[in-house]
Amino acid sequence: MRYVALGDSYTIGTSVGEAERWPNQLVARIPELELVANLAVNGFTSRDVIEVELPRVPALRPEVLSLLIGVNDVVQRVPAAQYRLNVERILSDLVAQVGAARILVVTTPDYTVTPAGADYGDPATQSAGIQANNAIITELATQRGIEVVDIFHISREAKGDRSLVADDGLHPSGAQYARWVDRIVPVTPALLRA
Repeated sequence: MRYVALGDSYTIGTSVGEAERWPNQLVARIPELELVANLAVNGFTSRDVIEVELPRVPALRPEVLSLLIGVNDVVQRVPAAQYRLNVERILSDLVAQVGAARILVVTTPDYTVTPAGADYGDPATQSAGIQANNAIITELATQRGIEVVDIFHISREAKGDRSLVADDGLHPSGAQYARWVDRIVPVTPALLRA
């Protein structure tokens, strides 16, 4: 099944090798999936997904889609109400293309526990913002019958386990992404059956 991933640095796998990115690890473990495109871009917000990534999706003829977006909305201080509107638009567009049962939403990790986390704002404030955006995207996805995999608490373990942090001191390592995939794999049969 043709799989297209959308999002930001956490999906394009900034600071890890291509094989270590979580979408690549996922298709390595689920042979029924073929990653035909990873449209994610480092630094992208929900608005960027709408303007740059969504227009590219139809030509790729996806059968399964994933979305992980929200951290840069927090860093760039996009109001929660605007983030909600953007996510509503993204999810509506994706549902129209493949149906809710063929979409996977992954929550945003907490970068504030990493060595470089404090470089991007007050850790307590930023962590609260990430959790607020995770609540919004989870609510909107759940309303539509879209599967949500929450990896926030896995990411928090990077505070005491530096093997879960990439060499840039900010992004997840391949080892952390593998933990995400451990959580994603059990929901993929439902995506494939839909």
